[in-house]
Amino acid sequence: MSAPSRAQNKAGVKPLKALLVIGGCCHDYKAQKDILKAGIESRANVEVEVCFSADSSTKAMFKCYEGKDWAKGYDVVIHDECSADIKDTAYVGNILDAHRNGVPAVNLHCAMHCYRVGQIKEPVKAGSTDAMWFDMLGLQSTGHGPQKPIEVAYVDAAHPVTSGLANWTTINEELYNNIQVYPAAVPLAKGKQEKQETVVAWTHEYGEKKTRIFSTTLGHNNETVADDRYLNLVTRGLLWACGKIGADGKTAEGYGAAAK
Repeated sequence: MSAPSRAQNKAGVKPLKALLVIGGCCHDYKAQKDILKAGIESRANVEVEVCFSADSSTKAMFKCYEGKDWAKGYDVVIHDECSADIKDTAYVGNILDAHRNGVPAVNLHCAMHCYRVGQIKEPVKAGSTDAMWFDMLGLQSTGHGPQKPIEVAYVDAAHPVTSGLANWTTINEELYNNIQVYPAAVPLAKGKQEKQETVVAWTHEYGEKKTRIFSTTLGHNNETVADDRYLNLVTRGLLWACGKIGADGKTAEGYGAAAK
């Protein structure tokens, strides 16, 4: 007899479908794609499909972005690209259209430094071409310092994403700068590295449809990506983006690991 499907194992609740877009410069994405997929799927009723580019340059592009309906059928897109030198506004606009039209996003680490289509060293003006990607993120970051441990402190412990999570300290990691935090962004965690402190996790609502966006700048090294504390944060952020965590911080019935 064949094994029951994942959906049947979830008491009839259909799994969320997530698209993980991953690849590009400067990270071990070949390993991290598997770490993230396994980590998220073990924590929630989510099926993660991977769109991986083996291009390790800052100009990595992704086949899954072809076509205007590229996000059709997905409940959420996880951006884990490192494509800083992709400056084609039509290409970037096509990615963003999916989120403007209501598909939630989870943005991890170098996704914050992608798609720099214009001048980005100074604070961008919301709605401008320079701000295309930052308008979705809700925060503008342009770089980071040396790899050193980051003290992560949750500044909104009552938020559904951070409910029940404890402060922690990473291994040597990259602390991303904050050129500006958009007024509508909700900081969830700050990271401190020696005397520098920045927002490292936040939520945002994007566009007229107020699409839910969760982002964290943490996650450069494999050990951090595989850390239970990191995976718990990312998974809860994903569930929140999809509307599957209540105001009380409890996961909707059928979407937690216990439902498997």
